[in-house]
This record gives sequence, structure tokens and C-alpha cells, in this order.
Amino acid sequence: MTYAGHLPRGGRHGRRVGHPRADRCPRAGPRPRARKDAALRALADALDAATERIVAANAEDLQRGRDGGMSASLLDRLTLTPARVAAIAEAVRQVAGLPDPVGEIVRGSTLANGLQIRQVRVPMGVVGMIYEARPNVTVDAAALGLKSGNAVILRGGSAAASSNRVLVEVMREALAAQGINADAIGLLDGGGHDAVRALMTARGLVDLLIPRGGNDLIQSVVLNSTVPVIETGIGNCHVYVDKAADLDKALAITINAKTQRPSVCNAAESLLVHETIARDFLPKALTDLAGAGVVLHTDERASAIATDAGVPFAEATEEDFATEYHALEMSVGVVDSLDAALDHVSTFGSGHTEAIVTEDRAAARRWAAEVDAAAVMVNASTRFTDGGEFGFGAEIGISTQKLHARGPMALPELTTTKWIVEGDGHVRV
Repeated sequence: MTYAGHLPRGGRHGRRVGHPRADRCPRAGPRPRARKDAALRALADALDAATERIVAANAEDLQRGRDGGMSASLLDRLTLTPARVAAIAEAVRQVAGLPDPVGEIVRGSTLANGLQIRQVRVPMGVVGMIYEARPNVTVDAAALGLKSGNAVILRGGSAAASSNRVLVEVMREALAAQGINADAIGLLDGGGHDAVRALMTARGLVDLLIPRGGNDLIQSVVLNSTVPVIETGIGNCHVYVDKAADLDKALAITINAKTQRPSVCNAAESLLVHETIARDFLPKALTDLAGAGVVLHTDERASAIATDAGVPFAEATEEDFATEYHALEMSVGVVDSLDAALDHVSTFGSGHTEAIVTEDRAAARRWAAEVDAAAVMVNASTRFTDGGEFGFGAEIGISTQKLHARGPMALPELTTTKWIVEGDGHVRV
């Protein structure tokens, strides 16, 4: 479905044109889990069957991106290969296999007066997504929305327009074939800034808005939306190598965190090393990072070590330490202590993921307790902060806020709750 630069009409409690009818609407109660899971598996099969069609559409986007000078990291995020399409479809199947959060009793009790109360998970309703050149988000958001009983309105970036159009067509066809109203998944296609503004101000029609992309996009939505927003923040992630680190572990974690896939938000952007082991660790670490193609931005002490090791570098500025590179670039600093590392992360971190490498359990406990981030890693790569890696099947984003959702957002985070109170003629006195 395409919304031509406008949103469906209808009051907050009325039937939404362009969304599931009342008997299918999330507000009217969830579909049985078996039916939702069957639809998700059919959706995954449809994506597999349409791989050639999807990759062909994606090639159009990639060509436009190259012609427009898109960076290598953004092109990587945009790219859909047959293997990536297969992985996206498999993520949908994993979502189908997950427990259904809708109807889950969060807590409950029987009061002294005999009233029975319980707090139950229910769908949000209509969830809007605004995101950039990440066509996998199109499928992840649709699958998680369907499983959690929500309708979704998708607004992807123009860079992925062809890919998103075909992906949504395939998914809607799959839903219709299952006898489910295809309008549970909608694409807001065209309309430019006016369409985005309409989505951001559709309070009463859209229950929740989730922006996913660069800082400029996220801040624009947060500052201009009248619809409630969950902010999926940027990832200026750190690896701190403590004085008690196992240096082999530290090297493997650092290389993986930076180079395994540098274009994503959970890639490490900064390396901090305790001064006690800097001379032992950094020559090898900087050499291997440079050998992997990483451009190094080093502080004064790290620069001296890089010079002795014959590794190219650029002098780091505060701006370098504050930058989310999304590329094979990394800032490197030597710190005097764990306290200094914590201060550095507090100053420059984005609240996404922060890792410590140490064999000192007291240092690990302090890091876990004092770092203010959605995810804290101890002797593990930052790359694990991911819905799939956490066993959620997929994610709709990684929230760095402190609201009900923090970290990878999956099915429970796409629900709210309501209280159900049962009595037997009870009246309040």
C-alpha cells in the first residue's frame, strides 16, 4: 500500500481508513498466536521466493547511491544480496517462533477486599517508523509489528525507495494470501517532507513513532513530532582495555568490535587503554587495526606509541572522540585509570554500548554499575548488542533513552499494558 503523502483519516476511536478494520485492528484485541505465526512464516517464504525481484530493485537503489556519491558505509547498509535477503527471511521465522507478548500478565494480585487485579500486555496500536537507507528495517519492523499485534506505517529514506517498495509489496501480498488485511503493513511513499511532517503530527492516528538513522534524523523527529517518540540513538561505542586485561582477548575483541562490520551502530568507535599496559598492547593492536584498513585518530600518548611502531595516524581532537564514524576509522586514547576511562565514556559516549576487557572482577563490577549505557559488555565485543544476537529474532531499533524501552527493542517493547480489575459488585466506600 502507498500513502500518497497523507495519512488515513479517522478519529482516535474511529475506524482507520487504510488500516485494519475494527475486527482486525490491534485495538480490538490480538489475533490468535497461531494465525500470526503462520502469516509470518508465509511472509518469510514469500521473501525467499522474491529474492531475485528484491535484489534487482535494490540494484537500482545502489546505482543511484553510487551516482550520488554515497559513502561506502551507507552503501553497505543499503545493499541486499541473496544471502542478506535469506538472513532477513530467517529473522522473520525466528520472530514467528518467539513467545507472543500480547496477553502476558506482567503482575497481578487479589486485594484484601477481594478485587482481582492484573496488568496485561496489549499492542501499542499504530506504530510509525522513520528510517534511512536500511531496507532490512522495513522487514524487521513489519514482522515485529505483526507479531505484537500492531499495524505499522513505514517511511524509509529515498535512497532505498525501490527496495522498500518491492519489500512491502511482497509482504502485503503474503498477508493477503493468508486472509489477513494487508493494510497492517503500510508504506508512506512519496510526498517529501510534507509526508514526514504529516506522520510526525498524526497524534490520535499514530500511537508511537520510532526514528532510526543518523543523529540529524533522530533529533529532527524528537524535536518536531507531536506523536510520542522512542529515540533509537547513535552508537559512539567504546572498548576499554583495563590494566588487568588478557591482552589476547583484548586484541580479538578490539578488532572484532571495529572491523567486523564498521557501518553499524554497535561497532566500536573509540579504544581506550590503561597506561600500565599501553606499551605492551598498543603496538600490536594499532598495527593490526591499520592492517585492516582502519584510519587511526590517536591522542598524544597513543601517537607516541604509534610512531615507535611505524603505524600511520592522525592527531585526535575532541571532535574525533565524539564522532560516530560508521566506517573504518577509530579514535584511540591512553587513560591513567579506570576512573579516567569512566569519565571519558561519560563525556563522549552516546549511551549505546560500552565494553571493558579485564580479568579484575572488581573493575568489571564497577564498569557494569557506573557506565550509563543501554548495554554494558564485559570481555565481549560491542557487536553483540543486537536483537538477533540477544535471541529476540529481530529488533526495531536500539533505544538509548531511559523510558520503558532501553537497548534492543523487540516484541515486549512494542506493547503497552492495561489493568484488568474483576470484582463481584464491589463499590468503593
